[in-house]
Amino acid sequence: MYVSHPHKKSLASQILSYFWIAFGAFLAAFAIEVFFIPNRLFDGGMVGLSMIFGNIFGKQIIPYLLFLFNLPFLVLAYRSIGKVFVIHMLAATFLFSTCMALMAKTMHMEFRGDSLEVVVIGGAILGIGLGLIIREGGCIDGTEILGIIINRRAGFTVGQVVLVCNIFVFGTAGLVLQDWHPALMSLITYIVVIKIMDSVIVGLDETKSVLIISSKSKIIADAIINELGLGLTIMYGRGGFSGDEHEILYAIAERLQLAELKELILREDPGAFIAIENLHEVANGKASSQKMTRVQKIFSRLLEKESPEKESPEKEPQS
Repeated sequence: MYVSHPHKKSLASQILSYFWIAFGAFLAAFAIEVFFIPNRLFDGGMVGLSMIFGNIFGKQIIPYLLFLFNLPFLVLAYRSIGKVFVIHMLAATFLFSTCMALMAKTMHMEFRGDSLEVVVIGGAILGIGLGLIIREGGCIDGTEILGIIINRRAGFTVGQVVLVCNIFVFGTAGLVLQDWHPALMSLITYIVVIKIMDSVIVGLDETKSVLIISSKSKIIADAIINELGLGLTIMYGRGGFSGDEHEILYAIAERLQLAELKELILREDPGAFIAIENLHEVANGKASSQKMTRVQKIFSRLLEKESPEKESPEKEPQS
């Protein structure tokens, strides 16, 4: 993995980062207090586990349980990842817990609509809040830390570890309540949260990688460069079945440019082969473009800041 030279963020950038963490913590706490708790829904991970205990002993202890349950993961994060992530996670967890405690005492709001409304609206608000926190390198749930550590030692993916943890949490909720409807609804809500959270992290400027194979590659390449102003890379390949040699064009375009790019390609060659893939991160001239999960993005960015190693950057193909 490419590791960049350590750098310090400006004061204004740090203030803005903590502002978004605080705003995300507020939104997440609002969703839990107004949508989840009144409708007996549970979040995943340590938040969900805290909510289960809160359902038994009183919801006023949820913020304190969350902080308590996350303490072991803070220690693991400090040993395995670094202090930057720990500081961000500590700030996010503290702000989230504080917002929940204050809302429980001062804001007596409950949303009791249709189940679909609760799942979609509550899940969307929680997803936005968590997405803002994660985008700034924070976290309020220790299961993702556990996932990254197990991934390093046992080979399981982070997503697999988090999914198993959440199945355990939702299963525990069903057993405790003696009612599987809230557990199943929580699982559906969790899916909404994940989709919205990923959208917030990636943003509206998601890019696409486009692979083009055509007998008119020269004409298409010139059109892409001159008409759309996009750079591209020309690679050489050979058909596995036919054995014919072809030029393969590789281009990166923003989502809004994609329709125009496809129209241009098919205009020049209606029989062109086009393969399109989502790109969640592109680093120009410093690291090869790659699709990364939301957790991998966080830890990759933090490891770049924390690692004492300095490796020379890998060169991308010339465009």
